[in-house]
Amino acid sequence: METNVKQALILFAHGARAASWAAPFERLRDLTQARMPATGVHLAFLELMTPRLPELVATLLAELPAGAILDVTVVPVFLGQGGHVLRDLPLLLEELRQQHPALRLKVVEAVGENASVLAAIADYCVAAPGSSFLP
Repeated sequence: METNVKQALILFAHGARAASWAAPFERLRDLTQARMPATGVHLAFLELMTPRLPELVATLLAELPAGAILDVTVVPVFLGQGGHVLRDLPLLLEELRQQHPALRLKVVEAVGENASVLAAIADYCVAAPGSSFLP
């Protein structure tokens, strides 16, 4: 790994008006950070919550030493590839690339498009009839 490169993983979610909506995403961030202690794991939102993706990237870039590069992987925490993932996210990323030459951006598939994530959700659904969870 290059010594003048800082790695970051950004979990990118939609956002909502209710602050409690973010709790599972915060838990996901914390679980991911525990598995990747050498990489900064962050949470950013498309709308309605902060930090928004451009704000977070600007903050991370401001923390870089002179001459360093920020290498970011964005994980869309969406179940499907709808308009936000197919249209809004690429536009945001292109703007960020143009504004910040010290930024490397990579986007992976939406979590709900990943076979292992879908298998885990299917396992949960299969176990649901025997669950004792009460709302």
